[in-house]
Amino acid sequence: MKSKTRKELPRPVGRPLSFDPHKALDRALDVFWRKGYEGASLSDLTKAMRINRPSLYAAFGDKERLFRKVLDRYAEGPASHSRAALQEPTSRAVVERLLYGTIEMLTSGPIPRGCLWVQGALACGNSADSVRQELISRRSDGEAALRQRFKRAIIEGDLPPDANPASLARYVAIIIQGMSVQAASGASRGQLRGIIDIALESWPSRRNA
Repeated sequence: MKSKTRKELPRPVGRPLSFDPHKALDRALDVFWRKGYEGASLSDLTKAMRINRPSLYAAFGDKERLFRKVLDRYAEGPASHSRAALQEPTSRAVVERLLYGTIEMLTSGPIPRGCLWVQGALACGNSADSVRQELISRRSDGEAALRQRFKRAIIEGDLPPDANPASLARYVAIIIQGMSVQAASGASRGQLRGIIDIALESWPSRRNA
């Protein structure tokens, strides 16, 4: 997957890189997205990234550090709609852009693969607990950003004063996580849109207060 922004990656001291680290990260992203953290072997990664193990370790560190860099890449590229949605003028517009953007991400590839932040560590054992905690933390950060946006919506009069920003943020997060699981199981774009239509119909507004 291509990202919209390109951060400079640290270069190892000594011999210059003989490959494009950004393209290599995109290929690693695809492997982790399809197979999850533990399901992606080093052989899978080096083959897809078109590099050998010494080059992987020199440029990205071990597998866990590579995965964390992939998560950053994912946030900047496929999941960038999440941050952009927060800039919408109303809470309903925020949710609409976030949910429809999620559907685009989940169903635009050759097969539905779910959300990397949700699927990445579902099957991880105890040895990958730090990876699981990292994904939980990133999902929590996203939910916190939504919560703050909904607090602002109450102040601006866009949401009724008795609205609960924390519950609304959790509600949206649960919808996203549920759609991710459904997409990974083969749900179509139309089926997922039906879920969003129901969610938007019940969205609170000042007029309905």
